[in-house]
Amino acid sequence: MGSLAMLLKSYGADFEYAARLVESFNRFNVDGLPLYVVVPPGDVEQFGNLASANVTVLSEAALDAHLVTQPIGGMRPGYINQEIVKLSFWELGLADNYFCVDSDAVFIRPFGRSDFMRDEHTPYSVLVEDNELKVEPRYYREHWQGREQSLRRIQSIIGLEDPIIRTCHGHTVFSATVLRSFRDDFLAPRGWDYADALNEAPYEFTWYNMWLQHSRVIPIHAREPLVKVFHHEGQHLEYILRGITVDDIARGYVALVINSNYSRDLGLIRPDAPKPEALAPYLSYGEVGQLISAKAKDTFRRRFRG
Repeated sequence: MGSLAMLLKSYGADFEYAARLVESFNRFNVDGLPLYVVVPPGDVEQFGNLASANVTVLSEAALDAHLVTQPIGGMRPGYINQEIVKLSFWELGLADNYFCVDSDAVFIRPFGRSDFMRDEHTPYSVLVEDNELKVEPRYYREHWQGREQSLRRIQSIIGLEDPIIRTCHGHTVFSATVLRSFRDDFLAPRGWDYADALNEAPYEFTWYNMWLQHSRVIPIHAREPLVKVFHHEGQHLEYILRGITVDDIARGYVALVINSNYSRDLGLIRPDAPKPEALAPYLSYGEVGQLISAKAKDTFRRRFRG
């Protein structure tokens, strides 16, 4: 068992994203960390093309005892199962700690063990309040209020008395020590499996983080997110218009995500695209025409004013 690995839970519809992620993983993985790609049995052959010395493709059937076939808490089985795989992966005995990474992530600079681990045995914990999202009107309206209610419910069930919510959306290191305690000391006494907890609130990272803060079975060394996530197009457009490049983002993060939940219909967006190419997916032909017209009028006014 290694002290640190990476875990990607994916499936056939996300193969193009996963292939891009794996390419960036291989390019920037300076410490030769292993990546485990877990997919449904029917997708193993397709994803097998991504396997290499540091990349292993596994069937999620290895964790079949925990997986569900019916919706849980109004969520489709596939969605719940990807959360269950992340929570139960430690049971395979492949890594003491594992960084969960999403298919739509792209590594953007060299990374190694020290980015994720405080020492040989203790991972960093991504624990933040996300206040910059709370004050954003669109995110608050579409996501924050419902999410906060669910996170408070997890906090209450765990028994963590804290007026502050500290958790993350994803992309953190899971400790097998914490998850073993979560299973044996929290789930088992209630007669629950992972799906029962997710039925209460489908936020696997917050179940982990709240139990970590409640149990303190490992030291907590908190740090800010390691991955820059654009949750909606407005956030990505802001960076494009401000001229913030991938090289700029790499000063603060090891990877970035242009959330495929909103961008999937726009195609595979290049994180390092120049401004015109980066803007193109967000603009209709009509808007492009209006932009060209407005630009021409502005140039004419400035050149011939007075």
